[in-house]
Amino acid sequence: MRPRTLLYVVFFAALFGFLFAAFSTYDFVAHLDRQVHGIHCSFLPGLQNEDASASSGCHVTLMSPYSSVFRRWLWGGIPVSLPAMGLFAFLAYWAINLLWTRRELDPNATGFLAAVATVPFLTSIVMAYLALVELDAVCKLCIGIYTTSTLAFVAALMVWRGARRPREPERTARGDVHREGATPSTYVLRPTPMDRGGVWTAAFLGGAFIALPLVAYAASAPDFSRYVGACGQLAKPENAEDALIPIGPQSGGHEAVEVLDPLCSACKAFEKRLQASGMATELKRKALLFPLDNECNWMVGSAVHPGACALSEAVLCAGAGAEAVLGWAFENQESILQTTKTDPKAAARLVLERFPELKACVGKPAVRARLNRALRWAVANELPVVTPQLFVGNKKVCDEDTDLGMDFVLSRLLRQGGAGPQR
Repeated sequence: MRPRTLLYVVFFAALFGFLFAAFSTYDFVAHLDRQVHGIHCSFLPGLQNEDASASSGCHVTLMSPYSSVFRRWLWGGIPVSLPAMGLFAFLAYWAINLLWTRRELDPNATGFLAAVATVPFLTSIVMAYLALVELDAVCKLCIGIYTTSTLAFVAALMVWRGARRPREPERTARGDVHREGATPSTYVLRPTPMDRGGVWTAAFLGGAFIALPLVAYAASAPDFSRYVGACGQLAKPENAEDALIPIGPQSGGHEAVEVLDPLCSACKAFEKRLQASGMATELKRKALLFPLDNECNWMVGSAVHPGACALSEAVLCAGAGAEAVLGWAFENQESILQTTKTDPKAAARLVLERFPELKACVGKPAVRARLNRALRWAVANELPVVTPQLFVGNKKVCDEDTDLGMDFVLSRLLRQGGAGPQR
């Protein structure tokens, strides 16, 4: 393929990569009002309706700890798709620049193009691994970015390799002339090859393409500090010993209560974000099991998560092994829910197959009474029927801040300190 054709491939791949990254950034920015929004999850974003189900792979990746950086300093942080937009924009600009100045045979200029294209390519490999392995999610917008990054990288590499091939020089009165084509009579006047100073100038320009949008975003990001600790607190935190179970390390200096359902996908995602934030070790967490299952929870009209009562009993029965049972439930949520839809007793059977030592406890009056006391403790503290919830030093993390804003709010709550639940 001719070098100029390959440069056009780089340009259009970068252009489409910019569009995919732009839609991803738009979806992220839409959530800066702390509300729930539909997102684009399509190979043809903008031509199909936004997905409001909150169950797509795009939603999982958007709400994951890998979708943005600097979350402790800005609410939600800076989306990684924003610098991707700048990088793709510069890549498209540089491809057009080489076409306009006819530098497709300049080893330095094309080498710089290949170096720039390497950045989104390697980033895509890392992000694809995180999405598929860590998040178990397939994001169509992300796949669009991965594909365009790869295509731009391969085309840019081929241009550079072609420019490095030896060519027979021709004499001319000015500039450097190279033979091009099949016949000796065909000549093209080429500009002087780009020197090291030109490379540094181009690198500075590329940095500006990326840095300026980041600075503008950080400067214009909303400050939600006023919501920290302003969403209520535990009304009657006393007598919590029997209602709560320890999870995670208990060496942290800040008491915290986490309200969760073993079959709640949002609780699973919240737990991953909390672990990724690095602040879990600063908390001395206790879990309040709040199954959204009307088999045991009279506050729920129908079973949102059928089988959650049986799994909650298993967690209570496990004692010191409660975290292992809870982790198993999180990892097998989908299969447990699917099986329980056709067999109401499936959840109890599955957990006892995995943890047979709990057979003497699960389903017995004693553990059911303890779960009931936990639910009554939730009523006494006027907790809404929703999971997950987090209280730090009795102060509630707003429901709107349990996803993208968690790091921002939690870091400030930890600085404020406060008394934990009374015993």
